[in-house]
This record gives sequence, structure tokens and C-alpha cells, in this order.
Amino acid sequence: MKELFSHIRGAVMATLVLAAVVSGLYPLIVFGIGQVAFRDKANGSLITDKDGTVRGSKLLGQGFTADKYFHPRPSAAGNGYDAASSGGSNFGPTSQKLYDAIKERIAAYRKENGLKDSDPVPADAVTASGSGLDPHISVRNAELQTLRVAKARNISVEKVSELIHANTDSADLGILGEPGVNVLELNLALEEL
Repeated sequence: MKELFSHIRGAVMATLVLAAVVSGLYPLIVFGIGQVAFRDKANGSLITDKDGTVRGSKLLGQGFTADKYFHPRPSAAGNGYDAASSGGSNFGPTSQKLYDAIKERIAAYRKENGLKDSDPVPADAVTASGSGLDPHISVRNAELQTLRVAKARNISVEKVSELIHANTDSADLGILGEPGVNVLELNLALEEL
């Protein structure tokens, strides 16, 4: 019996020590490293305006619908760009619902940007990302929206194009993926004009 209690006491002590390490010490170490080495990313990559007001995150898309703003990718995350409901639509390539939604989005995109019925539309303009929260659009998507935004803001197309170029992120490590335009940063740059 004494041996049994000795094993139980050892198991309980091991559980308590491991719980303290895994639930307390390890998270504190990871938090500390994050704050020292990756402060911006560890705190959500927040974007603030000149007044210090938080306007959003570099990592999360936001819905913009007014003509004077660049529009992001469509979102399937909850009620549009809801970070608590991140996720895709889960419609497959043979889904009639997906086909109909894309067809409607293509028509709407062409209409709002003054394109002809035969003009190609970038895929990211009419399809949601896997998370539904992608903050970037393709450079081509931004270029096709330039005329609409310039007209709505009564500024030159060249000025808007400069802002697109200034807010274009290169491919990761120079080779992974395509360059992309962060919609929130671009729209905030437009607001500063």
C-alpha cells in the first residue's frame, strides 16, 4: 500500500510540475520572445493613422464598397470580413452556387469599373480567399479599379497609380507568390491625400 501511494504521489507531482511548465513557464517564454523579436507581428500588425487611432491590421481584410475606395476580395467569412468566422465558402469547382456567385460578381465588377463585357476580370476580384480575410488584391485588380477611384476622388490616374505602386508588397522572399496590394494601406494612403 505504501508503494502505491508513493507512485500516486510521484504521478501527481509530475503532473503539477509539467502543468506549471506547459501552462505557465513556456507561454511566458514564447510571449517574451515574441515581444522582443517580433513586436509588431506579435501584437497584430496594427495600422494606425497620424492621430494614433488603430484603423485595422495589415493581416486582415476589411470591406470597402464606396467608389472612392479600392475594393477587396469578396469574403466568405461570416457576415463579411468577420475574423471570428474565418473560412472559405467550401463550394467545390462543380458547385452551381459558386458558379452563379462568380458570374454575378464578374458582371458587378465590370459594371462598377467601367469594363466591357469581353474584358477579362482577375480571379481575386470575384473569388474569396481560403480564410475570407485576405488583405491583399493582385496588382492587376488594383489597376482595373484605378479609373473608378480617381474619378470618384477627382484626382489624376497617375497619382492613384503611384499610390498602388507604393503600397504593393513584393513576393515573399522574392520568389513565393505574386506581388500584392494591401487594400487597407492603399485606402488609408488615399485618405491622406
